[in-house]
Amino acid sequence: MRTESGLSVQVVDRVAHVTLDRPERMNALSSGLVSDIVKAFDGFNHDDDVWAVLLTGSGDRAFCAGIDLKEIHQNDGVDRPPNMPMGGSERNVFETVLECSKPVVAALNGVAAGGGCEIALACDIRLAADHVRIGLPEAKRGMGANFGCQLLPRIVPRGIAYEWLYTGELISAQEAHRWGLVNRVMPAAELLPQALALCQQLVANAPLTVRRYKAMIGRGGELPLSAALRLNAGPNPYHSQDRVEGVAAFLEKRNPVWQGR
Repeated sequence: MRTESGLSVQVVDRVAHVTLDRPERMNALSSGLVSDIVKAFDGFNHDDDVWAVLLTGSGDRAFCAGIDLKEIHQNDGVDRPPNMPMGGSERNVFETVLECSKPVVAALNGVAAGGGCEIALACDIRLAADHVRIGLPEAKRGMGANFGCQLLPRIVPRGIAYEWLYTGELISAQEAHRWGLVNRVMPAAELLPQALALCQQLVANAPLTVRRYKAMIGRGGELPLSAALRLNAGPNPYHSQDRVEGVAAFLEKRNPVWQGR
């Protein structure tokens, strides 16, 4: 299914394939596309057929070039100013991706700049083609990168985050990998096959356990260890039918059949 805004969503074997499909605009985030991403990711939270999400862009030039500045420029002086970050009547698109209860893998097929970098930061795992450039050039555009300036220093060392934010320069996929911003770098032809293989590996595991990990890491990462160890977030795999099935399958030397309950 492809929306009018340019969002393509297809669920195959428990993996939701999500493609930003505006190649003529380098997959830039228009207001319509942002709205559709929010609706899609909100829906994944309640869709029992979706156990993992694979997010990429159309073509090989851009994963996402960020917020559609052409649309913003056309609206400047016409409508009221843009909403402040985390404000307005709709959920913030980056927050929606970040808080999706299912694991999200980003396959960066091209440049990921500004809002495109931020939506990549919101994903759990990032794979990049070797020609990718990524970064937050908002300092060159008078923008703010509200989400990025909070997420980036939680992923890379603070001094590196300061440098990238202050200069606004895009970095190479290899540099991003050096600092742990992306998990793997590979030739472009291998990107989607490797990303899909990773997603298939994720959905082969107990879904409640995977979702538990995401919730526990997301909510406990900034807590003192003593508090994090006592945190109870996400689904409880310990009391699940899947735990019983997993133990039985191991003892019977067969593949488990997960039910997600």
